[in-house]
Amino acid sequence: MKNKKVILIFTVLAAVVLINSCKKEPEETPDEPYVLDYGTFPEPQIAGDNPLTREGVKLGRMLFYEKMLSRTNTQSCASCHMQQFAFNDTAKFSLGVKNLPGKRNAMSVFNMAWNTNAFFWDGRAQLLRHQSLKPVQDPLEMDETLENIVAKLQASSTYRQQFRRAFGTSTIDTLLISKALEQFMNSIVSNKSKYDDYLAGRATLTPEEERGRFLFFTEYNPAFPAASGADCQHCHGGANFENDKYMNNGIDDDASVSDIGREKVTGLAGDKAKFKVPSLRNVGLTAPYMHDGRFRTLEEVVDHYNLVQNSATLDPSFQQQLPNGGLQLSAADKAALVAFLHTLTDQQLTTNPAYSSPF
Repeated sequence: MKNKKVILIFTVLAAVVLINSCKKEPEETPDEPYVLDYGTFPEPQIAGDNPLTREGVKLGRMLFYEKMLSRTNTQSCASCHMQQFAFNDTAKFSLGVKNLPGKRNAMSVFNMAWNTNAFFWDGRAQLLRHQSLKPVQDPLEMDETLENIVAKLQASSTYRQQFRRAFGTSTIDTLLISKALEQFMNSIVSNKSKYDDYLAGRATLTPEEERGRFLFFTEYNPAFPAASGADCQHCHGGANFENDKYMNNGIDDDASVSDIGREKVTGLAGDKAKFKVPSLRNVGLTAPYMHDGRFRTLEEVVDHYNLVQNSATLDPSFQQQLPNGGLQLSAADKAALVAFLHTLTDQQLTTNPAYSSPF
């Protein structure tokens, strides 16, 4: 009888061990979609294999501010993409964990959901998820390996739980990390500037801002100087004030080009010195300007566009201005353009808690 009891106990224990070994991860209730408030913007084309969800965006936000993604555990994505500066950096070249400068000025991270032509100044990353991991691995930036960030995050019960909530698994890998970061960056929307209020009839532009608006959206026409504009909208048009193109905007002549830009990616000579056209939203917060941060102020930027430098790949829209000595803007016109550009600042973006550090 005693032996039977012992056998029964061992049988029960064995069954418990077997059941526990076969247990799957706890099932999560289906995650709810994250709803973008994009106002009058066109509906964005979010990747079908990575729709925005509440838990996915939450995880991406955590990772965006997570310093474990760097080799020294001292820097995060947000170190060079600061919310108060429209997710940009105030340095000409951001400093990485080795205190070494990068090679190009940091680009802003907002309205990424409306980006349709790859990422970085030269477009070397086809998808936002691809872009998200390159700074992690760059020796001049976060200088960490993908294997190490997976190991660090996997060791955290907080992250294991959040990955399970977001993606249904607590087994962390680089694809899920990049998808989470992609979701958070796609959730950052900037569409609440004074200019947006003006379009909606909630604000009035000053006479100087209105003059700047006219110059910005009116084509260059040397035959009628009084009616001629600066034709800024040719490159910075649409809801996001950009055109999803790579262009040579005349900051260097052929002899002065030191960064070949898009040509390094495509191998095409016609792409030499062409760089991604960035959004002008929040441009008042994102100094310094251009891919190399050479201009410290908007006044310097406007001065540049008043008379660009010629080169083999200069965009045709600038070529037509050269024979006439450029745009020939007056000092008042330049000031008006700068005033208008400041109406594109979205102060709510800089303080929105949905985009701030969760830690």
